[in-house]
Amino acid sequence: MSKQTDKTTLATTVYQKLRSDIIRSVFRPGEKLRIEGIATMYDVGSNAVREALSRLSSERLVERHEQRGFSVPTIALDDWRELVKTRCFLEAHVLRESMRHRDDAWEEAIVVAFHRLSRFRSENAEDRAAWEDAHRNFHRSLLANCGSSWLIEFCDILADHAARYVSISNAYRQVPRDGQGEHEALMKAVLHGSEDEACELLVAHYTKTLQMIEDLFDRDQLSDGPQEDAAGPLSVLISKVPS
Repeated sequence: MSKQTDKTTLATTVYQKLRSDIIRSVFRPGEKLRIEGIATMYDVGSNAVREALSRLSSERLVERHEQRGFSVPTIALDDWRELVKTRCFLEAHVLRESMRHRDDAWEEAIVVAFHRLSRFRSENAEDRAAWEDAHRNFHRSLLANCGSSWLIEFCDILADHAARYVSISNAYRQVPRDGQGEHEALMKAVLHGSEDEACELLVAHYTKTLQMIEDLFDRDQLSDGPQEDAAGPLSVLISKVPS
């Protein structure tokens, strides 16, 4: 393997690790991303970190500040509402396309993805990382047969940003949620070929997460959660925008 290939592989590995840590709130909203600190944390060179940060900034998962480096984007309620609205609009269309191109392999992949997801619980800290991967795979499997790699890529971008908010929602959740039941109902509607019902369930699933985060703001409970550190409570880092 050439040195150039080694560098490319390392840069990709750092990008994937940093992307995952931002989505899972290892780095908190508003936190400054110091290149040397991340390089030490990941045991890599600063060039690989700088390249990963630049790539993530093009995906809006990192904010670049002129002469001031990089930071994790803050979370704003108006941004979250816009994100959910866009995701519902796009994924409902993509889901219909997938259902109209249905075949046995696609249906089997959905069943397998649901079965894997059902093995984990999002509220269990030990299962959390595995649940997130399985959850992402389940939702992606629903859209995978749409026939457009562009649509899949756009949905993936929205899912990355939504996952940051979902991470916050799960960290502060106090009201139990039957996510397993929601996913099962969605799967059954898709497999039965009920397009309208499937799209309604998908939108309701995303809207429920939106409402849970709105409720957290309304009750001012974000500052009471486990994501408080030396920089102060998470609510200080989140921009609450009036509706």
